[in-house]
Amino acid sequence: MTALISSASDARKLRLVSEAEVDAVIKDLPADQRSLAANFKGKPGQFVLLPDGGEVQALFGIGGGKDAFVLGAAALTLPEGDWQLIHLPDAFEPTLAATAWALGGYTFTTYKPAPREAARLVVPDGADFDEAKAIAEAVHLTRDLVNTPADRMGPEGLEAAFRALADGFGATVRVTRGDDLLAQNYPMIHAVGRAAGEAPRLLELEWGDESHPRLAIVGKGVCFDTGGLDLKAAQYMRLMKKDMGGGANAMGLAHMVMAGKLPVRLHLLVPAVENAVGAGAFRPGDIIDSRKGLTVEIDNTDAEGRLVLGDALARAVEEPSDLLLDFATLTGAARVALGPEVAPFYTDDDEVAAALAKSAGEVADPLWRMPLWDGYEAEMDGEISDLVNSAATPMAGSITAALFLRRFVGEARWVHFDIFAWNPKPRPGRPKGGDMHAARAVYQMLKDRFQNKA
Repeated sequence: MTALISSASDARKLRLVSEAEVDAVIKDLPADQRSLAANFKGKPGQFVLLPDGGEVQALFGIGGGKDAFVLGAAALTLPEGDWQLIHLPDAFEPTLAATAWALGGYTFTTYKPAPREAARLVVPDGADFDEAKAIAEAVHLTRDLVNTPADRMGPEGLEAAFRALADGFGATVRVTRGDDLLAQNYPMIHAVGRAAGEAPRLLELEWGDESHPRLAIVGKGVCFDTGGLDLKAAQYMRLMKKDMGGGANAMGLAHMVMAGKLPVRLHLLVPAVENAVGAGAFRPGDIIDSRKGLTVEIDNTDAEGRLVLGDALARAVEEPSDLLLDFATLTGAARVALGPEVAPFYTDDDEVAAALAKSAGEVADPLWRMPLWDGYEAEMDGEISDLVNSAATPMAGSITAALFLRRFVGEARWVHFDIFAWNPKPRPGRPKGGDMHAARAVYQMLKDRFQNKA
C-alpha cells in the first residue's frame, strides 16, 4: 500500500505549519481551539488534532518549511483515514511531497502485521499521482528485498523476485546458473558463490525498444556475506542480509524506469550469490580468471562484491550503452567517509556528475561525488596477477574498490554508487531498516536525460 489516493470527498483537512507561522495560525483559530494548540510549536513532525467542524482538523509542524520529507512523519503518526492538505508551502514540490508521505507509510509486514494502517494522503494539486505511486512502489520493493532475511532471500529467492519484476512489465529474463557460469565465462561470480547451498547465478533482464538508447544497470546481489574464509566478526555479520542491497536498489530503479516508460533499452544485471564457508570456498592467495581476461589474486575473501561486479560489468560493456550504472554495498570505508545518509558516487564524466548533483537536490536523495584518484591505481596491481582484490593499504578503501571496478568497464560512460542500503535509525520518510539510496536521484537524472529529449 502506498498511502496515496487521488481523491476523497470526506477527507479531513490538514494544515501544514512552519515554526515561523505558528503564532499567526493559532491566532486565527476559533477561540475554543486555541487552548488545544497552546503547546504546538511547529516542530518537524509535531501535530495537534482539532475538533471536527472547523476549517481544519489537524495542524502539522514542518519546522523551517524547506524539507518536504518532513511529511514522511505524517503517515504513521496522524490518525488512520484520509487527509487532504489545505495548502502546500512554495518550497515543497508537490510530487516529492506526496512521495515523502507514501515512503513514511511503509512497514515491513512479511512476518509481523503492521500495528496500524497508514494515514492516506489525497495527492495535492500539481502532483503527478502515477509517478509518486510508482516511485513509492519501487522504494517499497527495494526495502522489502533488503529487509527479507537470507534464508528467504538467497540466490533462489532473489531470482524469484527478479522474475516477478520482469513479469510485471513484460520484460525478458535470462539466468546463467551454477556450473553454466564457468561454461559461459563468468568465473568470478562462480568462485564467490560456489560453496553455498544455493547455486550462484547471473540474472539479466531486458526491456524496451531496440531503437532506444541502451541503459545498463548492474547491482551487487550478495545475498549473505560471511566474509568467506576471512570470516567476519559476529557484529559485522549480523546485517549481512543487506549485502544484496545494491541488487535491490538496481531492481527498484529498473521498476521506476519501466513504470515511467522511459525511452530506453534497459539491461539489468544482478549477480546473485552467497559468500559462504564450505569445502568449495575460494581462498586467500587463489588466482581467479575473469570474464574480462584479467587475472585476480585473492588477498581477502571478504572483498567479494567487486569480484561478482567485475564479471557483470564486463558483460554489460560487451554492447555499447549510453550509460552504465552500478549499485553496491561495497565498502565500510564509504560509511566512514560519509556516514549512512549520504551515498558516494564515482565517475570520470563531469557532465553526468553535475546532472546527478542537480537531481539529488531536487528529490532529497543526497549524493556526493568522490574521486577516481589515479594516484591510487597501482594499489590494485598484483605481483603475480593483473589485479589483487584488496589493496595492501587500509586507506582510501572506497576509492580503491572503485578503481578495481573501473578496470572492467573500459571506455564506457559509467557511474558507481557505493551505498549503504540501510537506515540505522528512523527519520521522516525513511524508517529504520533496508532502504533505497541514490536510485531516486538517478531516476530523476534519467528522466532529464532521456524522457525530456524524446
